[in-house]
Amino acid sequence: MSQKDKSQFFDVKSLFNDYRRHWWWFVISLFLCGALAVVYVKTHNAQYAVCANVLVSDDNTGSFTAMSGMSDLFGSSANVEDEVYVISSHSVLRDVARNLGIYKTHYVKKGLLGGYLAYPDFPVDVTADSSLLDTLNTTMTFKVNVGKDGKADIKMYADGKKIGQERNLRLPVSLNTKYGRYTVLPTPDYPKGEKVKTTISISGYDDAAEDLSHSISSDRASRKSNMINLYMRTENTDYGKDVLNEIVDNYNRRGISYKNRQGEKTLEFINDRLAIISGDLSTAEKDIQDYKKDHKITDVGVEASYNMGVRGTADHALVQAETESEIIKMTRDFLRQPGNEFQLVPITSNMPKSLGDAINEYNNLVIKRMEVADNARGNNTALRRLDESISSLRRNIDTSLTKALETSQVQVREARSRLNSSLSKLGNVPAQEREFLGLKRQQAVKQELYIFLLQRREETAMMIANAIPKGRIIDEAYSLSQPVSVKMKTVLAIALLIGLIVPCLLLYLRRLFRTKFDDMQELRALTDIPVVGEICKDKNAENLVVTPGSSTPTTELFRMVRSSLQFMTAGDGCHTILVTSTRPGEGKSFISVNLAASFAITGKRVVLLGMDIRNPQLGNYLGLKHNAGITNFLADPSLSIDSIIMSSPRVQGCDVILAGPVPPNPSELLSSAAVDKLFAELRERYDYIIIDSAPSGMVSDTLSLGHVADMTLYVTRADYTLRRDVTFVNNLSTDNRLPRIALVLNGVPMRAKAYGYGYGYGKQSNK
Repeated sequence: MSQKDKSQFFDVKSLFNDYRRHWWWFVISLFLCGALAVVYVKTHNAQYAVCANVLVSDDNTGSFTAMSGMSDLFGSSANVEDEVYVISSHSVLRDVARNLGIYKTHYVKKGLLGGYLAYPDFPVDVTADSSLLDTLNTTMTFKVNVGKDGKADIKMYADGKKIGQERNLRLPVSLNTKYGRYTVLPTPDYPKGEKVKTTISISGYDDAAEDLSHSISSDRASRKSNMINLYMRTENTDYGKDVLNEIVDNYNRRGISYKNRQGEKTLEFINDRLAIISGDLSTAEKDIQDYKKDHKITDVGVEASYNMGVRGTADHALVQAETESEIIKMTRDFLRQPGNEFQLVPITSNMPKSLGDAINEYNNLVIKRMEVADNARGNNTALRRLDESISSLRRNIDTSLTKALETSQVQVREARSRLNSSLSKLGNVPAQEREFLGLKRQQAVKQELYIFLLQRREETAMMIANAIPKGRIIDEAYSLSQPVSVKMKTVLAIALLIGLIVPCLLLYLRRLFRTKFDDMQELRALTDIPVVGEICKDKNAENLVVTPGSSTPTTELFRMVRSSLQFMTAGDGCHTILVTSTRPGEGKSFISVNLAASFAITGKRVVLLGMDIRNPQLGNYLGLKHNAGITNFLADPSLSIDSIIMSSPRVQGCDVILAGPVPPNPSELLSSAAVDKLFAELRERYDYIIIDSAPSGMVSDTLSLGHVADMTLYVTRADYTLRRDVTFVNNLSTDNRLPRIALVLNGVPMRAKAYGYGYGYGKQSNK
C-alpha cells in the first residue's frame, strides 16, 4: 500500500489499541456520567401528562332563539382556530393564575438532592398585596430554612440575584424589599418540630400567565374536528388537573359573559323601542276613542261588515306595506343613532331577504369584534381591520335601508291608492267611516309592533337565563398513569452510552488533530520506509542500557533492531550505519550508543563515531573525555587515527571516537577529503561503524556523510516527532539524499502487560 493509500485508510485496529491504552479515560467518563445521571434523577421528579378535551359548538342556537330570525344575534358558526387561541390566550391564563394562586410556586426540599412541587398543601407561604401582584415585573424567590426550634433563615432573590438575608426569625415575619412588602408565614400544614427547607417563587399575574403558556399546549384534534386538546406536563398531577379544569371553566365563563352582554344590549334596545311604541299606541287608541265620541259611532264593525269584506284585501295589503316601511325606518334610525356604531342591529322576518342577510353579516362582525376587543391590547391589527369592515358594511346597510324605505313608501302609496279607489266606488259609505278606518289602521300598526317587541323581549330574557357555554367538556382533566419523562433506567443507560462515546470521540479527535504520533502503527501509516523496531523507555533512565548479561525489555528491543539491521546489511566486509534524526531530543545519541554496544556484545569489532561536531554529546553519554577528536583529525593531516580512538570502559570490543572541539567551519570540514581517508582506515579495522551524526532537519552536515555510509538509521520519538518530520524523511528517501533509510521509533512507554520476551510497552508517559 502506497503512502497516499495509507493516509486515506482508516486504521481501526490502531484506533482500538489507542482506546485500550487509554482505558482509564473510559473508567473516569463512565463514573462521571453515571454520577451525573444519578444527580439528574434525584433532582428531577417524574413528569406526567395531564390532558383535557373540549368540543367547541358550531353555533349556540336553541329552542328559543330558533323561533325567529333574530337568533343570529346570539351566536354564529364557531371558528375553531380562533377558539384555540382564545382558550390559551394571555387573559385566560392570567385569570387562571390569579384564581388558583399559582402565581406562587412552592418547592419543598426532601433529602440531600430530592424535592417536590407542593400543591395544593405546603408548609410555608409568602403573601403580598394584590395591587403589588398586578404591577410586579420581576420574580421574587424566598429560600426559607426553618429549624426544629421554629426559627427561620430567609434568603431573598430578585430574578436570581440575591437582594437580602434574614436570620433567626420566628414566623410569621414581614419583609420589606425594594420590590414591595412580603409576609412569610407558616400554613396549617406546617409540621411543627421538624426542619423545613422550601423555596417559594412569587411573580406578577402577567409573568405567571407567561410561564403557564410555556407549559401548556392547545391544538385541534384534527383538521376536520371541532375538538380542542389541552396538554400539560407536570410532576404534580393535582396541579395539572386544576390548571386545565380552571382554563376550561374560565373559557366557558367568558363565553357566557359575552353572550349575556349581547342579550343585555338587545334588551336595552327593545325596552327603549317599547317605551316609544307604547306611547304611540296609546295616542292612536285615544284618537279612535275621541273620533267615536265626536261622531257618535258605537259599532262601526257591524255597520260596515259588508263593505269591509269588499275592501279587506286592499286594506290588508296597506297594513303590511306600512308595517314594513315603519320597521325599515326604525332600523335605519337605530343604525344612524350616535353611540350605536358597534351595537347589534335588530332584524325581523318582514325585511327583504337581501337586507336581512347584510344585517346578519354586520351582527356577526360586531360579535367577533366584542370577542377580539376583550383579548386585544393597544393598537391591535385584527381589531382595527374589524372596525374598518364594520364601518364599511354599516355604510352599505344604511344605503340599502334608504333604498328599501323608498321602495316601501312607494308600495304604501300604491296600496293606499288602491284602497281609495275601492272606497270611492262605495258611495254608500259615509265619510266618517273612511276617517275611522284610517285611525283604526294606525292603531293596528302600532299594536303589531308592540306585540312583536314584547315577544322578542321575552325570548331574549329566556336566552340570557338559559345561556350555555360554547365549549362542551368531553373529558375533564385527567393524567396518564405512566410518566412521560425519561425513566431512571433509561437515564442511566443513556449516561453510560455517553460515557462510552465521549472518550471515544475525544480520543479520535485527539488522534485526528494532533501533530505527533504515539506508536509504530501510526508511524507505518505515515511512510513506506521500513521501520526496523521500537525502543521503550528504560525505567532506570540510563544512557547505556545494553550491557553483557542484561535482559531488560529495552535491551531485548535493541537486539531486535540489531537483527533487523544485520539482515538489511547482510554480506562480508565492514558496514557503516549512519544514525540521524530530524531534530534534537529524539534520542539519536542514545540509539547510537546502545546499538554499538549491542553489536559489540556479539563479538563484532565496533567503532562509534561522534560526528555531530556542532553539538557534541557522545562524551557526556559515555562519561568520556579526550583532548583530540574527529575535528582534530580532519583539520590536522599529521595526526594518526590511533591518537583519537578510545576504548569504551563499559563495553568490550567497542571503540569510541569523540567529536572533538567545535570547529568554525563544520560544513567544509565534513566535506573534505580527510573524511574519506578516515572511513577508509576504519573499514579496514572494524566490522561495524556507527555514526552519531547531527540532526538532518537542522543542518546539512549529515547529508555530507551520506556517501560514506551503507545505510541510514533514522530515529523518531513517540509523542515528540511531528508528522511533518516524517514527510521530510519521505522526501529524503524519494530524492536518495541518504542511503537505504530505515526508521526506528524511540521513547515508546512501557505497558504493564508483558508478553513475548517478558516485556510490554505502550503509551504511559512522555518522560
